[in-house]
Amino acid sequence: MSLKRVFSLQSHVVSGYVGNKSATFPLQVHGFDVDTVNSVQFSNHTGYKCCKGQVLNDAQLDELVSGLRENDIHHYSHLLTGYIGSRSFLLKVADVVRELKQVNPQLIYVCDPVMGDNGHMYVPEELLPVYKEHIIPLADVITPNQFEAELLTGEKIASEADALRVMDQLHARGIRTVVLSSTDLGSEDTLVGLASTLEDGSARRIRVNIPRLPASFTGTGDLFAACLLAWMHRTDGDLKIACGKTVSTLQDVLKRTLKHAQELAGPGRTPGVRELELRLVQSLDDIRQPRSTVNVEDI
Repeated sequence: MSLKRVFSLQSHVVSGYVGNKSATFPLQVHGFDVDTVNSVQFSNHTGYKCCKGQVLNDAQLDELVSGLRENDIHHYSHLLTGYIGSRSFLLKVADVVRELKQVNPQLIYVCDPVMGDNGHMYVPEELLPVYKEHIIPLADVITPNQFEAELLTGEKIASEADALRVMDQLHARGIRTVVLSSTDLGSEDTLVGLASTLEDGSARRIRVNIPRLPASFTGTGDLFAACLLAWMHRTDGDLKIACGKTVSTLQDVLKRTLKHAQELAGPGRTPGVRELELRLVQSLDDIRQPRSTVNVEDI
């Protein structure tokens, strides 16, 4: 039986669902053991009026990994990284990736390069060159949004052709699978996701049409990356099926979350961040096998 063990390195919140709290449960539902390191430990996500907690530093990460190493419990099938807010910590992550790939040369590294959205960065700008020079060349799969893909390549995406060119640039850095989890290339009703994977020297490209929902959610990128990891494994790397199942899962979770949020807020009131926390546990069956269907096309 193949190893199904994920080392997940991203943020943690005591209350709510972002980072490791958003990724761990779906991976476990799909049969993965999940070992987590929390790059930050906060009371809640930063969309609330206040946020308190701690930030892990590079020495603390090194200490945790050395404990795994000395007990010979650092064998993983997958590595997943998300939000990291410190340059020194991110540099240490590169060391961890190299070490875990040495332990298991078949390890698949799924990198969600969380840096910003909608035209602005919410991590220090000094992280960008670390991602470009040290992290991205080690990744097997990356899941940036449009803004993050533009940051990583220095290219603007104003059309699908631009997006395909950007994905080719990322392939040229050694990344086999590039998934733009969302772009602004759709319409008022539809977001567009684009993905490309290298198969036998040529790229297979797909487009996913994603229905927009009338709310702003937090933790969706973390859920997306975790579900994509799981479905890529379950489908033996079939990008089209994996992306379709991943986006369908998000649609199911977000529809349930929005319905619950509107019930909590009451008639005529707009749900706030507390009401819009993802309904992950309540979506167990949909995470295992989503019911929504989305339109996925070959390009």
